[in-house]
Amino acid sequence: MKKKPLPPTQDQRRAQWLKGVLDVCVLAALQKGEAYGYELAQTLEEAGLGPMKGGTLYPLLRRLERDGLVGATWRPSSQGPDRKYYQLTSIGANAAEESAKAWLRFTESAGLLINTGDIG
Repeated sequence: MKKKPLPPTQDQRRAQWLKGVLDVCVLAALQKGEAYGYELAQTLEEAGLGPMKGGTLYPLLRRLERDGLVGATWRPSSQGPDRKYYQLTSIGANAAEESAKAWLRFTESAGLLINTGDIG
């Protein structure tokens, strides 16, 4: 007899949501100015997204760089090895703005449905 699948845990749900919005959050964080990876991870955690593992964040940063949405510059650090600082490109700044608008529209619709059962 097959077991019924268990519903996703809150952590599993959070991980799925994060996959869909992490790039938007990283682009939004970089709108305030350049940052290196660890700084971005701290910013995302302080924003309430939870701890950010390097195996999640750094591949995303490489993809954003490859896609021309962020640029990167290596700089010496007084506190250890050189750091790679990321900054938005003009294409990335436009993408950040458009992605944020699209995400807010999406969450507004989802919130309406979740809170009222109404599709608006």
